[in-house]
Amino acid sequence: MHFLDQAKIFIRSGAGGPGAVSFRREKYVEYGGPDGANGGKGGDIIFEAVEGLNTLIDFRYTQHFKARRGTPGAGTNRTGAGADDLIIKVPIGTQVISDDGEHVLADFTKAGERKVFLRGGDGGRGNASYKTSTNRAPRQHGTGWPGEEMWVWLRLKLLADVGLVGLPNAGKSTFINAVSNAKAKVGAYPFTTTRPQLGVVSHKDREFVIADIPGLIEGAAEGAGIGDRFLGHVERCRVLLHLVDATGDDPVAAWHIVQDELAAYGAGLDEKLQLLALNKSDLLDQELMDDIAAQLREAGADTIFPISGATSAGIDELLNHVIPLLDTQANESDEEPDQGEDSAWSPL
Repeated sequence: MHFLDQAKIFIRSGAGGPGAVSFRREKYVEYGGPDGANGGKGGDIIFEAVEGLNTLIDFRYTQHFKARRGTPGAGTNRTGAGADDLIIKVPIGTQVISDDGEHVLADFTKAGERKVFLRGGDGGRGNASYKTSTNRAPRQHGTGWPGEEMWVWLRLKLLADVGLVGLPNAGKSTFINAVSNAKAKVGAYPFTTTRPQLGVVSHKDREFVIADIPGLIEGAAEGAGIGDRFLGHVERCRVLLHLVDATGDDPVAAWHIVQDELAAYGAGLDEKLQLLALNKSDLLDQELMDDIAAQLREAGADTIFPISGATSAGIDELLNHVIPLLDTQANESDEEPDQGEDSAWSPL
């Protein structure tokens, strides 16, 4: 399945059905009078978050969503039927954003959450409703209220507990394959990950979701490489796990680059609780690993774990520290609702 995390769609609610103009013509009924009924209400546009979806690819091929119009009224006071609502199903974590990209109009974070986004127009009045003591045979009727329409952007932010960040080729794909059921592509070259990956980690009778995003490079906030587009998928993570390649030319500089890009992106990513995993420890001796860890601490890094995604060395200890952090963050989020601003975003 192809991954798509943003799409532009057109939505329009249904117009109300017209009212009827009708008069009673029953045998033996004198002065029958008007009996035209009202039209039916147009269908609403409703967004609903559902489980089992993790991409917006369906909206690449279907971009126009129009609810039906209400049924016209009829004689003998038969009110027109209301049109069915049009329910648009989206993945959990989807945001509905205005056409100009400036305003978040809806944010779906729970399965089953739904919102009436555009209301259908009311049906027009039939001529029976215009009857008065001085107007016994009205012929006017309402044509029905029009529906609403607009273009909106859909933006998907995957919901995960832990987010993996790091430079390209830091070993993130190998790591997520080692700890979860993900089957991420692994290669000995940068940018093997070109789209976010999700995996479910089971550790000590606990489960949590981990997200791997494409690697960052210096200048990603200005669009270098794949850019910072995919950082939106870790905005809602409780903990960030920063992987640094211990065999790289300068692990300290690698750590600084990612930290700078997180700060440049905004949305509070640089303030999230973060663990540093010094990866590929199986390729270096202990003395050299200790020296690199000391340099990172001196540079400002904290809570460093030497690990190896290839051999799984040190991974259990790392996961042992992740679980209590997730519990702490969950409790804090329940007590203090998030008041942070959303990151700046512009559609592609």
